[in-house]
Amino acid sequence: MDVEWVLAVIAGYLIGSVSFSFLYGKWFQGIDIRKHGSGNAGATNTLRVMGPGPAIAVLALDIAKGVLAVWIGRWIAPDESVVPILSGFASIVGHNWPVFFAFRGGKGIATMIGVVATLCFLPGLAAGIVGIASIFITRFVSLGSLLFAALLPVSLWLFDRETELIIFSLALALLAFYRHRSNLVKLVQGKENKISFRRSGQ
Repeated sequence: MDVEWVLAVIAGYLIGSVSFSFLYGKWFQGIDIRKHGSGNAGATNTLRVMGPGPAIAVLALDIAKGVLAVWIGRWIAPDESVVPILSGFASIVGHNWPVFFAFRGGKGIATMIGVVATLCFLPGLAAGIVGIASIFITRFVSLGSLLFAALLPVSLWLFDRETELIIFSLALALLAFYRHRSNLVKLVQGKENKISFRRSGQ
């Protein structure tokens, strides 16, 4: 049992550590995405620096990391509901602090979407609708991401989901707020950047 848990966590973390934003920038633009825009290795900064096409590709691949991590956890321990949760959480940690890229990654929201959609689709969808609506209305990706993370535990409770999923969602919310702490300051100060679908350049 203990070996299964360790294997699932390691596998999830290594999957999450594959930074598609960084790789796309290096392979196709010859840049380190972390030295441009916001300095974040994620889909939003990819949009700002490299445009909508690369951003969509990075978003899809980052979501896929979360989906894959959960399914690997299910494959390793098909009879244990906690193991896929741990594997999924590890993939988000890997995205944030990737071992392959000097522990400098993104903020984990896209990978979180993949994990949540696989573990608890309907509660995640309910929280996600609010987050997406917020992004469309305000054009603040950080605000929508934080609303999604904050509302997920509430949504899981309303849907009467398992206690371990609610605890997991609380951990996700804390991690999301920690990773977005600088964005929170900018939001309060009115200095946060709004999303644009035009490439800003390098």
